[in-house]
Amino acid sequence: MSPYRIKYQTIEFNNHDIHIKTLRDRQQFSDPDGVAADLGISSAQWSLFGVIWNASQVMAHLIDTKDTTGLRILEVGCGIGLTSLLLNARNEDITAIDHHPEAGAFLLSNAALNQDEAIPFLRTGWDNEATGLGLFDLIIGSDLLYEIEHIQLLSQFIYQHAKSNCEVIIVDPGRGFHTKFSRVMTALGFSHTQTETADTSRLTEPFKGKVLYYLKKPR
Repeated sequence: MSPYRIKYQTIEFNNHDIHIKTLRDRQQFSDPDGVAADLGISSAQWSLFGVIWNASQVMAHLIDTKDTTGLRILEVGCGIGLTSLLLNARNEDITAIDHHPEAGAFLLSNAALNQDEAIPFLRTGWDNEATGLGLFDLIIGSDLLYEIEHIQLLSQFIYQHAKSNCEVIIVDPGRGFHTKFSRVMTALGFSHTQTETADTSRLTEPFKGKVLYYLKKPR
């Protein structure tokens, strides 16, 4: 018997229906060997990887309308991996990472649920300077800046894995750190623009976040 309860749902996109297994709700928890605790993930934070957040839906629907043909793509802090699963269904070159010890297993299970190939996944933190992942054309992530120390960690991690010509897209729900993050990204050589969230009609509650775009080009 599973130590936590799950549910299944289907998220509809223009040309794909993504079937996805998630935690039933944010009250689920299982860390019998203390693996998550050793990684600094508290019981209150444990379930956050395993549900679909509004920011991740915004990202997935944004990517659904974007031409990503031929790009090597990295989803940072993928959580349950909705956007990665969509890109995988489109046969795109997607790699996903997350810090949570259960994220990889859910991603593998959900790829199989959609009858797709396994998505390359690495469990790693943003302080890892030797991931072996290589460089990417497009780096994406949603709701990543929820602690002030993430500004420096995330910006350096992105810089470390960005090709000389690289686009970065982050959907931020408005936790208050995106302005400082953009300043750091600009100092690292990325140009920056941002927009209000486009289509939120599929969401069940208001979303007042922003879509942050960064572009790195050869000097």
